[in-house]
Amino acid sequence: MSNQPVQTVPDSEHKGIIGLLPSAARPFALLARFDRPIGWWLLYWPCAWGIALAGGAIERWDLLLWLLLGSIAMRGAGCVYNDIVDRDLDRQVERTRSRPLASGATSLKAAWIWLGILCLIGMTVWLRINGPAKLVALGSLALVAAYPFMKRITWWPQAWLGLVFSWGALVGWLAIMPQFHWAMLLLYLGSIFWVIGFDTIYALQDREDDALVGIRSSALRLGDNVRFGVLVFYLIALTSWATAFWMLRPQWLGLVALLPVALHFLWQLTTLKSGDGDDALNKFRSNRYAGFLMFLACLVLGQAG
Repeated sequence: MSNQPVQTVPDSEHKGIIGLLPSAARPFALLARFDRPIGWWLLYWPCAWGIALAGGAIERWDLLLWLLLGSIAMRGAGCVYNDIVDRDLDRQVERTRSRPLASGATSLKAAWIWLGILCLIGMTVWLRINGPAKLVALGSLALVAAYPFMKRITWWPQAWLGLVFSWGALVGWLAIMPQFHWAMLLLYLGSIFWVIGFDTIYALQDREDDALVGIRSSALRLGDNVRFGVLVFYLIALTSWATAFWMLRPQWLGLVALLPVALHFLWQLTTLKSGDGDDALNKFRSNRYAGFLMFLACLVLGQAG
């Protein structure tokens, strides 16, 4: 095993685990962001919400696990694709210049092959869901393909990321209840604004570098109003979810299930230090717990309904 240092980015969480891998495998683990599981948690939670709110979390626990595997694989595939597209920009940003493609640790051809392998794993999971969910899942591919270019043409790439990362809410719901319901759409809408909120917090880390190289973000667009902007995004998310809950079970007690999520958002906002990149990263990562709290709320309502 190589004793070479592990080339990670500053927000890596599991440098030790990556260091245990053979040196030849490390760039591919880093390309897929296996050192940063927060990404696949954030992609997975809307899938789990859809399953739980549709009432299938207990009976179809196996589907929760399949979609977790799919989230890990497809988040990895999305990151590889993003790095292929952004490899030149990544070299200009301090936080991303050590990524495998930007640093030259792996070749472009190898990255494409790795992308194909991850997509094959995702296809294995895709075969486990029903027809309506399959069709909707395919619809996300165009959104994923366009995402890396959004930061070049709009100040709101976080909104596009919201469309992509929230898509699992539709897939999860339809995998259990294969028919349209307004509650499903409201769950998706709320998730979009949740993603915009937490990714705006994440973008606080890169404001200076992004401004220098011409990358656009909601954090730059909002300027000194980031905290207020994230508050609005989170309020829209909570309102959408509360409306979905009410449509399924019109009782005030059902809305109490959302209180822990609301309190977590309040904590994020009241303690956020917009000029502190480390704090912004910690608040961003805390959304894995917000996602879990929302899953519990969906589970309670889904089983009660």
